[in-house]
Amino acid sequence: MKKEYTLKGMDCASCATKIESVVKKLDGVSDASVNFVTSTLKVEVPDEKQAALQQVGKAISKVEPNVTMAEKKEKHSADDGHDHDHGGDGKRQLIMLLVGAAAFLVGMVLEYGFSVNEYFLLGLFIVGYIILGGEIVLRALKNITRGQIFDENFLMSIATIGAFIIGDAAEAVGVMLFFQVGEYFQALAVRRSKKSITDLMDIRPDFANVKRNGQVEKVAPETVEIGDIIVVKPGEKIPLDGVVIEGEAMLDTKALTGESVPRKAKVDDEVLSGCINQNGVLTIKVTKSFGQSTVAKIIDLVENASSNKAPTENFMTTFSRYYTPVVVALAALIAVIPPLFFNGLWAEWVNRGLIFLVISCPCALVVSIPLGFFGGIGGASKRGVLVKGSNYLEALGNLDVVVFDKTGTLTKGVFKVTKLLPANGFTNEQLLEAAANAEVFSNHPIALSIMTEYGKTVDKEKLSDYNEISGHGISVSAGGKVILAGNHRLMNLKGVSFDESEDIGTKVYVAVDNVYAGCVVISDEVKEDSQNAIAALKERGVQKTVMLTGDNPQIAEAIAKELKLDEFYGGLLPENKVEKVEMLDGQKRKKSKLAFVGDGINDAPVLARADVGIAMGGLGSDAAIEAADVVLMTDEPSKLADAIDIARFTKRIVWQNIILALGVKGIFLILGAMGVASMWEAVFADVGVTLLAVLNAMRVIRKK
Repeated sequence: MKKEYTLKGMDCASCATKIESVVKKLDGVSDASVNFVTSTLKVEVPDEKQAALQQVGKAISKVEPNVTMAEKKEKHSADDGHDHDHGGDGKRQLIMLLVGAAAFLVGMVLEYGFSVNEYFLLGLFIVGYIILGGEIVLRALKNITRGQIFDENFLMSIATIGAFIIGDAAEAVGVMLFFQVGEYFQALAVRRSKKSITDLMDIRPDFANVKRNGQVEKVAPETVEIGDIIVVKPGEKIPLDGVVIEGEAMLDTKALTGESVPRKAKVDDEVLSGCINQNGVLTIKVTKSFGQSTVAKIIDLVENASSNKAPTENFMTTFSRYYTPVVVALAALIAVIPPLFFNGLWAEWVNRGLIFLVISCPCALVVSIPLGFFGGIGGASKRGVLVKGSNYLEALGNLDVVVFDKTGTLTKGVFKVTKLLPANGFTNEQLLEAAANAEVFSNHPIALSIMTEYGKTVDKEKLSDYNEISGHGISVSAGGKVILAGNHRLMNLKGVSFDESEDIGTKVYVAVDNVYAGCVVISDEVKEDSQNAIAALKERGVQKTVMLTGDNPQIAEAIAKELKLDEFYGGLLPENKVEKVEMLDGQKRKKSKLAFVGDGINDAPVLARADVGIAMGGLGSDAAIEAADVVLMTDEPSKLADAIDIARFTKRIVWQNIILALGVKGIFLILGAMGVASMWEAVFADVGVTLLAVLNAMRVIRKK
């Protein structure tokens, strides 16, 4: 059983990490994940242990008293259910900052400009400190009673109270002011970045115009049922999937596919929710409920992506868990060892220890890395690439081998007559007519392609003695003449003298009264985009591109040569494809990844076996969205190159933040221990670096 809750008041990524950790440890909880960006908690429990859900709220209150939990309700606007502000728009925090800053500035002016009673001055600084840091100290005390010591509230409280103890009240208040200013701008940047991410997925329709009792009513999309008739006017989003029964319009599908070219929709065409009607009025019969519609599935997929964390995220979460206690221990040693054993001054070495404490908070890593990955996932979705987790996004940046299925992936999956080879005086028209007479009763794709090419109606009344010869072809009488249509084995069986074609494709040999009439060559066309896609992958450093197909090796070889693929394997059954992927996986470079690209319907075993399973043409395909780790919403293989670009850019930003945070903190830790860095500079190493990292992470969100 799965439950989803909204978390109000969750204003930092470390809070999200703590909540996720404590809920996961609850007895009866199978799994839990917190999405910091959307402020949601997903909890999974076995059906027989539903009582565990009652403990979730209590557990959250213990670790984060300011966070309130409510069961998530259905929403029909893009902003409902998300607490993006976490404490309004920061007005209260800003007022506290201004008042506290005023007290600090008055104290500084009085201390250095006038001769004022020192107790009055100390009292003024204490008032300023309570305004600026009282909440932080109170929070630290509450956390200590719960056994949570090593967080930024504790570190800042110890550092600033320590400054008071060693007689530097002005520095204590100033450092707290600087810290709170940094926190304010950091929270502002986080709020804006979260809003930018959610704006990327602002494809949820707000309403539906439903025809009921001859009237058009504006209702919530969730209330519309399958079979209802809806009206979509110019400029409106299509609220639910359906079929056009009246009208014609151009649809903007950019939000779903990333494509800027509008698509035409007319009567009997399927249309998907999330598309925007650019002109004309469409009347649509609903075929899926809102919960099962394309737009709902896409939003759900992107929002759930945060539960599949990248190795980098997991490593940094583990690293930060040990980093802070180690640095706190070192700070204690710095403060105590020199005065005890080397005649150091207590005030000087305690101050150095306090500086060490301030620097030790890993906020820059905890906040910016999830934002960077989630921004990458949101940006990819805007380009028509759905990524089911930051682990898959990171893997896309390390692809070494890309394996393609042929039909429907590199080729269109639509058979077409590509060549007519008449013989013995027969014309193209006569050859095609004879083949159509033989194939008219068949529903096989090859037969249908011949009927499409013929383009005329066959008079079935004139046909007789129809006989399908298994593994060979068809025999039929038409107008007193016996027509044979099939493979080379049929010609040999009937003793027909013929020339075997060497053209690439499926060959249908035709004979009339045992006289060879010619050959119809049928091929699956290569997509226009496929060659560019393979070239783009090579440009991005993919070492090997491979094609697997159940088609015959001759056809596979021709397509592989045309597309300049490195390897190909033809005549494969589904289980053979898995074996080939396992073989290729064993050949790839260490720590690199293998991706399999298929249609997401018939390739489930191979998609599951690959490091990254990629489904093509997911637009409107439930099977594709369910089967793969990454879904390319259109039928363009080149979208994979776009996905790799986004993945690598995201990874670059994430590692820039890691190097920035650890590098600056490392330098200031050394300077602090040497007594070179001041408390002010230590606060910059904490809050300032976090702010810079968050702003850097926003580049992923805004990347075009």
